[in-house]
Amino acid sequence: MREPETKNMANPEIKQPKILLIRRDNIGDLVCTTPMFQALREKYPDARICALVNSYNVAVIRENSYLDEIFVYTKAKHQHRTQSAVGIYWNRLCMMWRLRRDHYDYVITASARFQPRSLRVARFMRPRHIIGFVEAGRRGVQHVDIAIPYNLPRPLHEAEDVFRLLQPLGIGGTPPPMLVRPNAGELAAARRRINEHAAGRAGPLIGVHLSTRKTTNRWPVTHFIELIRRLHAAYPEARFLLLWAPGDSSNPKHPGDDDIAAQIVKSLQGLPVIAYPMGNLDQLIADLSLCDTVITSDGGALHIAAALGKPIVCFFGDIDTARWYPWGVPHVLLQPPTRHAPDITVDEAFNAYQGLLTMVHSDKLRTGAEQAAG
Repeated sequence: MREPETKNMANPEIKQPKILLIRRDNIGDLVCTTPMFQALREKYPDARICALVNSYNVAVIRENSYLDEIFVYTKAKHQHRTQSAVGIYWNRLCMMWRLRRDHYDYVITASARFQPRSLRVARFMRPRHIIGFVEAGRRGVQHVDIAIPYNLPRPLHEAEDVFRLLQPLGIGGTPPPMLVRPNAGELAAARRRINEHAAGRAGPLIGVHLSTRKTTNRWPVTHFIELIRRLHAAYPEARFLLLWAPGDSSNPKHPGDDDIAAQIVKSLQGLPVIAYPMGNLDQLIADLSLCDTVITSDGGALHIAAALGKPIVCFFGDIDTARWYPWGVPHVLLQPPTRHAPDITVDEAFNAYQGLLTMVHSDKLRTGAEQAAG
């Protein structure tokens, strides 16, 4: 079956459109969508630009100045213990009727590939136009009246891929940088926590994020311990901010890495390691924003760090690196031929960090290394 053709372009008579972007996916996916907000605002400075996201990822865009309003719903699997299922669905229904009454000119299903669920949400709102990717043979594609056939002319990063959805609105080219900003209150609290745990030490802050959902991306705890020891010996002025998903690793719904973090802290007593349990996503954003460099596996934290402009060393397992590398920032990406992150050696990670510093000309850290060598 042949690919469906793009039906039409945006209505040129709509000078100040009302635009809603729907992104229902995970944290990294939403981070990769943020260039769209800036591009839309620059093209339509007087437009009303809104986003529909879920409660799990909303912190990514809560401080985004390009948006006029953010609509948030809670997925059943993210239900807080104080929330009832009935209350969640009632709030979602009320929000959907509000969106329907707002009469949007364009609703963009801002996800890679064709997304039937997002399309159902968009159709309920009855906008003048729906913009989205379509795929041949998929049920419901006829309801996308400004349709972009989903095909990849070359390997594209997620940020580049979804950015193509703005072509009907006359927006093309390379996406702007991804953008995540910390909440001011959370940022102040993060500074206080780090200062309290730093015991008066100053110096560059290296963020080390331990957690990742996929086991093929997970670097061994013994590797983290040895890498921090070697980095401390090379850069004695540096401090290390240990970040991880809190909780018990045996929790089937929300496994955490408290046990791994405790093992690292115990093994590195006497070293300038700052460690405390992570809270919500707002806190993670604030903590990462204070780091000078970041070491992390693939996942949401990687893309947040990139959107904060941080130089990154990243570990990849069985992941498409062309699509998910840190967009728009200096980085060194490590992926072994086995596509199994535990096979990345400590030597490789240490050398990657040194290469990253050369890349970003981090004179302060290099000075510390030279003093240690002398």
